[in-house]
Parts: sequence; C-alpha cells; structure tokens
Amino acid sequence: MNAVPPGPAARFPFRHLLGIEGLHPPQIEALLDLAESYALLNRSGKTQRDLLRGRTLINLFFEDSTRTRMSFELAGKRLGADVLSMAVATSSVNKGETLLDTAATLNAMNCDLLVVRHAASGAPALLAQKVDAAVINAGDGTHEHPTQALLDALTIRRHKGRLAGLTVAICGDIAHSRVARSNIHLLIAMGSRVHLVGPPTLMPAAVDRLGAHVFHDMAQGLAGADIVMMLRLQRERTARGLVPSAREYFRFWGLDAARLALARPDALVMHPGPMNRGVEIDSQVADDPARSLIREQVEMGVAVRMAVLDVLARAPRGRRAKPAA
Repeated sequence: MNAVPPGPAARFPFRHLLGIEGLHPPQIEALLDLAESYALLNRSGKTQRDLLRGRTLINLFFEDSTRTRMSFELAGKRLGADVLSMAVATSSVNKGETLLDTAATLNAMNCDLLVVRHAASGAPALLAQKVDAAVINAGDGTHEHPTQALLDALTIRRHKGRLAGLTVAICGDIAHSRVARSNIHLLIAMGSRVHLVGPPTLMPAAVDRLGAHVFHDMAQGLAGADIVMMLRLQRERTARGLVPSAREYFRFWGLDAARLALARPDALVMHPGPMNRGVEIDSQVADDPARSLIREQVEMGVAVRMAVLDVLARAPRGRRAKPAA
C-alpha cells in the first residue's frame, strides 16, 4: 500500500520534468503537496521501498555535483529503485561518444528514469526526444534547474505558509544562474513578487521580460523582502572582469547581518550551495539557526526529488506520451 495518496501525481500529467517554465500553478502545487508528504515521511524515519521496486534510475551527470546527485540517489533508493550513477569522466563520453550515441546506449538498457545534468542548455530536452525513459533535468547550462526551484518553494511554503504575496529577493549572478531562472518562473507563477539584485554586469539580457523587478542597489532590493536568496558567485566571473575582486564583491553585494536588517524583520535566508563564505554570504548569517534555511533546503531536496520520481514513474512510458513540461 502506498504511503502517499495518488491525487497529486494525477494532477501532474507530464512525461518529463525539463523546466519550470510552462508549468501552471496547480501542477506546481501537485509536486509541492506530494513532496510535503515525503518530507513528513522522511522525518518519521520510515521509507517507501516498494513504490519503485523493479524500476531503474540512472544519474547521468556531465558536470560536478554533490547535493543534487546524492539527493537523487537517496530519493531513488528510498523509493526502492535500482540506482546507477554514471561516471562520465571514465565513460565512453570521455572517449568522444556523442550525446545521441549515449542516448541510444541508455535506451537499449531500458532504464525507467534518467536524471541529466549537462553544461549545454537543452541537452536534457534533446535526450527526452531520443529515449523512452522519463527525463529529469538536474541543471542544463544557464537554462533551468527545476528541482532546485521546487525545493526552494517547498522550504519557503513550510515556513511562510504560502508563496503568493511574498517578496523574494534573489541576489548575485542572475545572468549565469539556472537556479535563478527556475526560481523566477516558479515564484512569479505562484504569485510572489521577485526582486533581482546585483551588478549590471551580472544581469541577463532582456531581464525586464522575466517579470521581475531589477535593482542594482542592495538596500533598495532587500527592502520589504520576506526571503533573501543568495546565489553563488563563480570565481571565473572575477577573472573575466565582470565583477571586481571577491573582497570588493562582498563589500557591495555580499549578505551580512547589517544588510539582512534592511529586509523585513522576519526575513529568512536561502542559498542553493555550495557557498562561498565571505564572498556572497557571511558565515554568521549562513549559520544563524533563527534566520537561515540553507540546511533545510538540502533536506527538502530529497523530498522533492522523491515526489518527482514518483509522479514520473506513474506516467505512461515511451516517446509518444504527453509532451514534457
């Protein structure tokens, strides 16, 4: 007998999860509701070992990952799936095999669920056209990272009770962040007001079309914020001259206690990890148990990925199934 009701799964009618853009609020809510059930189940110490028994989950990560890859592994195992993680560095990909050849190989293995992280935007969508397995985008280029946005939304909803009407400030390197892009799509769809805060050099082209409010001053961008979400600054951004030194970046764009005080008194802090302490966030803020949700984000990541694996495993198999989200 399933420990979670089938209702939320029936409200998510897609074969794949390739992005947040294009999802409607009821479909997002279906995933969040199911993930909430798994969060409670995980905290109870129970497992759901029979749901994906006999199913195969392959993690195909072309980029380094710790949190996302391990949480998908844990999610699959808690649901009873056979979980394989492909070491791309020692695979035929490293010998020159194309993505389409890899897709053909994976398809011949008859896997059921395929989790893909790739440096090229659109790679998971391409694979979804070529394999019979359900494909989950675990981050593609600067495009999207849908399960990160879902776990962020679940974390926020658990503490604030809602998403609609909240002001969420996303701060830092917006231009190169797939996390930011997925969060923007989800939060705006769910009725949140989104502030994008950062230097002009780290804002995407045509940022105004995203539906968020853009600020180049931390004081203005954090004003009235219920949630402050900091983004990792990749070190190559300083090498390319997009921002000054790491020390100067923290001086103008880093989050410390004084800057957090500019937000609402009950504002909470988030970060997708890994963190650059002293660059985009101060350790005192990151480790504050009263204000920081960073550790809980990791916990909710397992619950969200269990929910995604659950609903996609229930969908009809094959490339002729309903198009992906």
